[in-house]
Amino acid sequence: MTTRVTEIPPASSAVAVAYVESQMGLTTDCWDVHESMNGGKADFVLLDVRSRENFREGHVPGSASLPHGEICEAGLEKYPSDTIFVVYCAGMHCNGAYRAAIRRACLGRPVKMMIGGVTGWLDEGFSLEPG
Repeated sequence: MTTRVTEIPPASSAVAVAYVESQMGLTTDCWDVHESMNGGKADFVLLDVRSRENFREGHVPGSASLPHGEICEAGLEKYPSDTIFVVYCAGMHCNGAYRAAIRRACLGRPVKMMIGGVTGWLDEGFSLEPG
């Protein structure tokens, strides 16, 4: 007997590992960003890709504001070409981080998304700063 869950068998271990590793290459989580930013070990630039108004209302400490619709090569000139960008938006209900990641990748820049965005940040118990 099978259920809706098992009627399609699970992927092989090799396929599962490859899939999960590919996802980890594209994402990071709020806890890891927090630890890196607070420990002075951040080897990336954290970008809030929401509107500038939302950024002023509250953002992840240490992040810079660059709305996803404004991402272009001219805005990246001050960063070395191998700079890793971690982008975030409002949360899982928002596709701004996906849009920003696509734009960065199309410009040949390494990028990861902080899964959960602001909502995930707050869920972890971390605070935002205004400005």
